[in-house]
Amino acid sequence: MLKKHERLEKNSILMLIFVVIVISIGGIVEILPLFRMETTIEPVKGVRPYTPLELAGQNVYIREGCYNCHSQQIRPLRDEVERYGHYSLAAESMYDHPFQWGSKRTGPDLARVGGKYSDDWHVQHMIKPQQVVPESIMPPYAHLAHKGAKLRGIAEDMRALQMVGVPYTDEMIANAYNDAMAQAQDESDHHDDLMERYSKANIRNFDGQPTTTELDALIAYLQVLGTMAELKDYVHDGSARSQEEAGQ
Repeated sequence: MLKKHERLEKNSILMLIFVVIVISIGGIVEILPLFRMETTIEPVKGVRPYTPLELAGQNVYIREGCYNCHSQQIRPLRDEVERYGHYSLAAESMYDHPFQWGSKRTGPDLARVGGKYSDDWHVQHMIKPQQVVPESIMPPYAHLAHKGAKLRGIAEDMRALQMVGVPYTDEMIANAYNDAMAQAQDESDHHDDLMERYSKANIRNFDGQPTTTELDALIAYLQVLGTMAELKDYVHDGSARSQEEAGQ
């Protein structure tokens, strides 16, 4: 047996063939079961696609490179859970293209930043971060408050996402611009339709300005992060518990 092993080690071509065979077998064992599963992501109640305004905000987030300093992935470790909240679930980023898990944290994780701070706090933080976090090294993003949100083409973004599996309906796409404008207005006849298409959508003037700006869109995006999933109904296998069970 040892002699056969020695022959294998000394013959590079034979060694390469066996390496390919072993890797192929391992790959088949790991990958093949995934094709037999209906889904590889546990379903979580409450998770929906982004509204047009939130999607525009994510576009701003990506364009400005926020992912370079902020992750959106809370690992299931005690110190992270105690600081940031419930660990991240795969379903919470299933509609992110690209996902924003990040690879480093110069600033805090943002996976559950939604609702943690007020809109005014976010406005001040973007205009001059040191006003609210004196030790922050984050640069200012005041220009976002002076640039109109790019909403005319958001329907095309949604159509592209629809092609890769995000469940935007043709109705959602057709009403994308009106939905985006309505979400950033305190009063609109379009609010009921918006809420019917997107549950738990935050509807208000996010930056306090009369026009819908990129800052409006970015804050709308930040305020929804981590708020969709109904974690009180979530158990490890992804099933939803009844309200009675959740209260026990």
